[in-house]
Amino acid sequence: MTNPRFKDFGTGSGSDASKEPLSFKLYGEEYRCVPQVQGKLMLDLVADSSADDPVKAAGVVTTFFKQVVLDEDYDRFQELLTDKNRIVTVETLAEITAWLVEEYSGRPTEGPEVS
Repeated sequence: MTNPRFKDFGTGSGSDASKEPLSFKLYGEEYRCVPQVQGKLMLDLVADSSADDPVKAAGVVTTFFKQVVLDEDYDRFQELLTDKNRIVTVETLAEITAWLVEEYSGRPTEGPEVS
């Protein structure tokens, strides 16, 4: 007999999720990202980016990139983000974040409002 107040969620591995690696290019350089992320990382990103504290929101985006960009590409990515000659705007970082979130969640993110 099945207990109606119990559910086995299996291994929780997300085996149905895509295992293909993700990558993006900035200034002609490719940055590779992990194929999947922890659900908690996505929840933290949503919760903290919708908060009224821009410092907290910026911190969670920094943490997000640290978790998703492959270790072997991360230092190079950080060097680009601090390069005084190759500017990466906040808008571009937001676009990259939105695209990655869309890919990781398997559904489109809300685009900018058209006026």
